[in-house]
Amino acid sequence: MINKIVASPAEAVADIFDGAVVMISGFGEAGSPIELIHALIDQGAKDLTVISNNTGSGHVGLAALIAHRRVKKMICSFPRTANSKVFPELYKNGEIELELVPQGTLAERIRSGGAGIPAFYTPTSVGTPLADGKESRKFDGKTYVMERTIRADFSLVKCKAADRYGNLVYNKTARNFGPVMCMGAETAIVQAKKIVELGELDPEAVITPGIFVSKVVEVSDPAEESKLVAEDRRYPW
Repeated sequence: MINKIVASPAEAVADIFDGAVVMISGFGEAGSPIELIHALIDQGAKDLTVISNNTGSGHVGLAALIAHRRVKKMICSFPRTANSKVFPELYKNGEIELELVPQGTLAERIRSGGAGIPAFYTPTSVGTPLADGKESRKFDGKTYVMERTIRADFSLVKCKAADRYGNLVYNKTARNFGPVMCMGAETAIVQAKKIVELGELDPEAVITPGIFVSKVVEVSDPAEESKLVAEDRRYPW
């Protein structure tokens, strides 16, 4: 019997190893799997390469993972946002690496990796420092830069509902990188606000089919990152 449900966030992230490449979903607060990230802090894995849209806010979630010096490199589109307090200081001091990737290019690098495509050409970054050292070609008279795709060892993703097969539905824009990150990782770990019985999810509404998901854990009352940041909370509490 297929059953991808695990009992706790701690159990879900137990296999993440030192030096792993980890994708973390979210567009700012929306879709950020805070409980899984905090469980990863408790678990202790270090020297991680993290792929995410941004570098976290305040001192919780991804920002807390970075603050605890567990991340050696960030691959992201927005390394500095309104509430970025940890990453900018570490980067300025040379304590963390950064690979800056335009957002659309980041999404396509992840999606292509999940689809088994090794590289693709895009006009984004042509004529900028982000194109330095990369192969370029002209198609129909227009220059394109070749981008290598991204695969990860693990992904941490948040969804609205899941079943024991690992089929997922998301909450509106909180979907963001979740589907492609499930595709692009060897092991996709998902926290769901609710785990439902088989058949309760409308097949036409399933965004991520269970074939791309390895583990699901129910987090029925997930933390709200913006409230934690406003309260200047720091993890561990």
